[in-house]
Amino acid sequence: MKLLVLGGPRFLGRAIANAALDRGHELTFFNRGRTNPEQYPEVEKLVGDREHDLSALAGREWDAVIDTSGYVPRVVRDSAEALASAGRYCFVSSVSVYADFSRPLDEESDVAPIGDDPLDELTPDFSNYGALKALCEDTVFETFDRRALVIRPGLIVGPHDPTGRFTYWPHRLARGGEVLAPERPNRLTQFVDVRDLAEWMIDLCERDVGGTFNATNAGVSWRELLETCRDVAGTDAEFVWVPDGFLVEQGVGEWMELPLWIVDPAMSAADEAVIDRALAAGLRFRPLADTIRATLDEARPTETAGLSPEREAELLAAWHAR
Repeated sequence: MKLLVLGGPRFLGRAIANAALDRGHELTFFNRGRTNPEQYPEVEKLVGDREHDLSALAGREWDAVIDTSGYVPRVVRDSAEALASAGRYCFVSSVSVYADFSRPLDEESDVAPIGDDPLDELTPDFSNYGALKALCEDTVFETFDRRALVIRPGLIVGPHDPTGRFTYWPHRLARGGEVLAPERPNRLTQFVDVRDLAEWMIDLCERDVGGTFNATNAGVSWRELLETCRDVAGTDAEFVWVPDGFLVEQGVGEWMELPLWIVDPAMSAADEAVIDRALAAGLRFRPLADTIRATLDEARPTETAGLSPEREAELLAAWHAR
């Protein structure tokens, strides 16, 4: 299969490249040539700009396209029309397209309206991210119809993850000691290993499957997540399960300051994406320990995600002194 990836070879693009090359596919990257250009010397690289210069795509044919870098409808439409002769166009969207996160999300759930937000750029707070992704999906279907494949991943995690969100937990457990954990250890959190996602998308392209799919796991309990992190890291970390109410009183920020933690009632079903359709189409998951091990080995924490050691110590002291 001749496969074109729109985007650079980092994180998802890197996982796609590894999976495609392992399967013997002929791979081409199209991007600005600024992201890891030295990687994959055996892969064809076309240099251009999705906003201003698609000329490198002219006169070329691919069996499938995987679009990892589409955020604005106009840009996605231009790319889709330039590649209209491709056999399949796989657009990587997001579960963020949905309008209502207070109830379980399946592929028929309503998507977010754009409202008065801009159509041609992401707002600084990314508040229009989901609505723009939904409009991008529409442009792909308008051009490719039954040849369109739309994937709505949840949180993508694993090796080379640049966000630090999931990454915080394996590295925090590796430090050992008392670990602040949000109470209700049986509560579920959803994410998908970038390698599982990449391999499945290539599989769908190989089998010429179209349609729209949520793509995440069925849910892992916080207890299983943290215990597996501790087991893989081989530390004596001790969990201190702290109630949501206390964390809210202390001003702890959900999702980023305490990664994966969601407490807003309006987001109560954010970890309840329905994945029956993806499972029926072959999405499978590697063992959690494999994801955690690869995260420890090949992903680094970031300053923007997770409690600092000082902040965590303050919160634990306040909890113990209550």
